[in-house]
Amino acid sequence: MAVEFPSHARVVIVGGGVMGVGLAYHLGHEGWGEDTVLLEKAELTSGSTWHAAGQITHSTSSFGLGKCVDYNIGLYSGGLEAETGQPVTWHGCGSFRLAYTEDEMDWLRHTLSVGCALGFNIELVGPEKVSELHPFYNLDGVVGALHTPDDGHVDPTNVTMAMASGARQTGVRIIRQCRATNITQLPSGEWQVETEKGTITCEHVVNAGGTYARQMGEWSGLQLPMTSMTHHYFVTDEVPEFQNLDTELPVIRDDKKVSGYIRMEQKKGLIGIYEKENPNSVWHDECPWEYENWLFDADYDRVMPYLEESLNRMPIFAELGIQRDVHGAISHPPDGNPLIGPAPGVRNYWCCCGTQIGIGWGPGLTRELARWMVHGAADISMREFDPRRFGSYATKDWQVVKAEEDYCLRHEIPFPHFNRLAGRPIKPSPLHELMKSKGAVHEEVYGFERPRFFAKGIEQRDHYSFNRSPVDDMVADEVKAVRERVGIMDVTAFTKVLVEGPDAYALLDRLTANRMPQKYPSSSEAIGDKSGSITLTHMLNCAGRIELETTIVRMAEDNFYLVCAAFFEQRLLDHLNHQRAEEDVTITALSSDWSALSLNGPKSRDVLAACTDADLSNAGFRWLSAQEINVAGHKIWAFRMSYAGELGWEFHMPHAACLDVYSALWEAGEAHGIADYGSFAMNAMRMEKGFKGAGELTNEVTLAEADVLRFARTDKDYLGRDKTLNTDLPWVCTYLEIEPDGKADGHGGEAVMLDGQVVGSTASVAFGPTVGKVLAFAYIKPDAATPGTALEVVIHGTPRAARVLGEPAYDPESLKPRMDAS
Repeated sequence: MAVEFPSHARVVIVGGGVMGVGLAYHLGHEGWGEDTVLLEKAELTSGSTWHAAGQITHSTSSFGLGKCVDYNIGLYSGGLEAETGQPVTWHGCGSFRLAYTEDEMDWLRHTLSVGCALGFNIELVGPEKVSELHPFYNLDGVVGALHTPDDGHVDPTNVTMAMASGARQTGVRIIRQCRATNITQLPSGEWQVETEKGTITCEHVVNAGGTYARQMGEWSGLQLPMTSMTHHYFVTDEVPEFQNLDTELPVIRDDKKVSGYIRMEQKKGLIGIYEKENPNSVWHDECPWEYENWLFDADYDRVMPYLEESLNRMPIFAELGIQRDVHGAISHPPDGNPLIGPAPGVRNYWCCCGTQIGIGWGPGLTRELARWMVHGAADISMREFDPRRFGSYATKDWQVVKAEEDYCLRHEIPFPHFNRLAGRPIKPSPLHELMKSKGAVHEEVYGFERPRFFAKGIEQRDHYSFNRSPVDDMVADEVKAVRERVGIMDVTAFTKVLVEGPDAYALLDRLTANRMPQKYPSSSEAIGDKSGSITLTHMLNCAGRIELETTIVRMAEDNFYLVCAAFFEQRLLDHLNHQRAEEDVTITALSSDWSALSLNGPKSRDVLAACTDADLSNAGFRWLSAQEINVAGHKIWAFRMSYAGELGWEFHMPHAACLDVYSALWEAGEAHGIADYGSFAMNAMRMEKGFKGAGELTNEVTLAEADVLRFARTDKDYLGRDKTLNTDLPWVCTYLEIEPDGKADGHGGEAVMLDGQVVGSTASVAFGPTVGKVLAFAYIKPDAATPGTALEVVIHGTPRAARVLGEPAYDPESLKPRMDAS
């Protein structure tokens, strides 16, 4: 008897690999099982999933991914099979990640610190331990290893089929041999999914198309950045030395020599290689629809240096033949992180794709996506996975360049602040070439080029290390200039959005926790009729957690200018547009058309006074107020505010004015010792001032947990109000000082301990050169957060003394930003 094809569903997932099936499984467990349909064009796992090697490891320095892999290992090692009765073929053999250099050892030490915060079974060991558990590996040159004994590998098809069984048990309907042919949004806001068997109308649609995901996005007018890269692994003949082993050998991850992994495959050997040059990207236009269980012919020339080295490292493989070569395509986004979350610019189109490590990362990420869809927020920070972290600059050609770069970096040391240079610059500011000529080392944020620091006296301008480096001395000089004299920074990368219209105030008022900025009356000719106040506030989601932090400037009665971190641009636009009801407002993104400068330091008023006739006294230009002023023949907006914690202004203007304004300020500042500074110095200064930033204000936390309730009003209603105010506090964001050792300061994610027990982890860490202290924000248990409490922070695997601070380390009364003219 034929089963009727469904015409409606709450959720339609398109794609039956580990990501799509994982999401169906978790939506079922969040209560949406009977309302979910999954479509697969062929058989489940017939895309990239079936040819995955299936390894998974606790060895990750990403705090969010660490939570995911820990969940996945628990699921694979017993939970899923016990629930569904379906075998998953889990091999809990453990693994080692090897180190040959001190830089690699520092990476492993940092990973150990993050693992400690997450409660992993993880240890740093010498070569002797590796040899004890894996006597066949050539350890010449190895100085140490990270041992993660709970790791293993799993059969990708069995795992996916078990999750499919679990999904069906919750009511999910899985339809195979049913290719989707189009996805369009109806005027009602619902989505229409056309297939070879019929059409389904749904509230939510999910793109889990794997190597087809990018071209599927184009059906709906979406640009989802990812490129298919091909990856090899090889299975040897049976290995005689494996025949009588009682236990399976640990997986070896050898990033330096093999650029990949080596493990047992039953009684055979398996060698996986990510070559570091000449990567192979495919299907730039589209993946052929007829491909099922598709593999490419092996390209031995491309991988031969690493394959030869793998035989040197595993001499027992040297005389064996290759029984099977697997050369399949895997999706790589431009930065290597998957696309998990809302698609940009539309409502209820969700991405569950671009995942290069589907077995290792998939179930944990799909659990968080299911929570996001059902409850309005995930339980881990999704910032590094949010598809909206890319903008229109991410063209197809650029995607290929960045995916190839990412592939080559797959087994390189992930140094803090590693600067990926391929495909840049793509969105330079009007000052980009001038800043480069002055020694600026730029970073890319949402496509924009922003100065990190200004190099002086060294050829290698960007020195990578997990420890302190010459860059820290340059940053300290920039901080000193701002603290003692005056500094100027190109902050064009900030998101800049204009919200205007009769209902602009009402829309923003119900989306922001703080009091809306009020327009100052025109009290004098000096102030003029364009003067408004500034408010720092937060927007929340329906779960009461932080969507983003933004500064709102009231430029006129019905005209509001919003400024926030660069990578929040699309997130801010989507939040405003999705939450507006019948309000008469116009929302305009100005980020690509307007520039911005920041001028900070005790001499900033003197510098600005030489460039404008505006009254810059406290009476004429209040703290946290905005005015339109004349500088260098241009009318620009000046905001009296300071992320550095000094007397200072921000200037916002059309691109055409930027170079003139910068040049005028620089010329006026030369008599006062003006200096350029970058984002590294800005971060150090905000840490000295105890200002929370993007690392602390995430979708994981409420305002109370982030300890920013002073920016929330209790006498107004706003989205998420009750849930952000009425919440238990499992953790709270706490300000710490950490004993410096002169070598390493930490990088975030490190364990925080009280009396030998882990009570939380750091979110941001930086050395404050003005105060000579290592400073951190950490999310810890409330009973450990009392000012003066003695704690320990595990940095590079070693506990260091720390103390809870009750006030900012620098200028605790915030007198400097408010100083008047002398």
